[in-house]
Amino acid sequence: MCNSWFVVAFCCLGQLCAGQSLKPQIAAPQLATNNPTLTTIALEKPLCMFDSSLHPNKSYIIYLYAMKESASAMISVVTDTSNKPLDSTFQQTSGGQLGPYKAAWFHIPSCASPPRLVDAGDVSKVSEVLKQYLFRVGDDSTCLYDPNFLDICNPPLTPDTTYRFKYVLIDSTEGIVKDQTLWSDPIKTRRVKLPLQIDTRPGGRSGGMIVITSILSVLMFLLLAGFLASVASAVM
Repeated sequence: MCNSWFVVAFCCLGQLCAGQSLKPQIAAPQLATNNPTLTTIALEKPLCMFDSSLHPNKSYIIYLYAMKESASAMISVVTDTSNKPLDSTFQQTSGGQLGPYKAAWFHIPSCASPPRLVDAGDVSKVSEVLKQYLFRVGDDSTCLYDPNFLDICNPPLTPDTTYRFKYVLIDSTEGIVKDQTLWSDPIKTRRVKLPLQIDTRPGGRSGGMIVITSILSVLMFLLLAGFLASVASAVM
């Protein structure tokens, strides 16, 4: 299975790419550190994935669907019987537990003029470059609780949970699905660490080890103080 970075290279050289043979990929660590987090997963956008499915005089957008790995494979389809995309939401699917939900939509990234990675070194441009390359699933912490929110909701993911993702090409003129990727490989969010499991210093000791070390240090101090007091008493 080819990685989307190779897709960018080949498509920009004029090769045809079939979205149905590709998968969404987790973002490269050079572009997204600390990924995944407890509640987010950064994915590479589908640069050049759907170029062979595009036609002149048509308007297209891309939907991103997400679902939990534990969801049944029988309900992993993202179209209805008329080939229209599902409008299932995070709430309707219990956060992807009951099937795929629409996590985002965006315009097709430009394959003719992709963002330049060298610009990521410019503080004034890094945010825009990363926005063109990446999308962070689970990055909206307010949409579930905002009664005036009308866009697609992309709320935080569940910690220590495995997800899969799919990009779908939509012909917005006809409102039907024209192409789609495979489901991604499983990607798991991070697990919440208990206080006793937290690494509290560079040496790697746990919280429990720090407590034990502190108690032993106090006992050692008391023994030393008692010894010094005994010596002083004997001399006097």
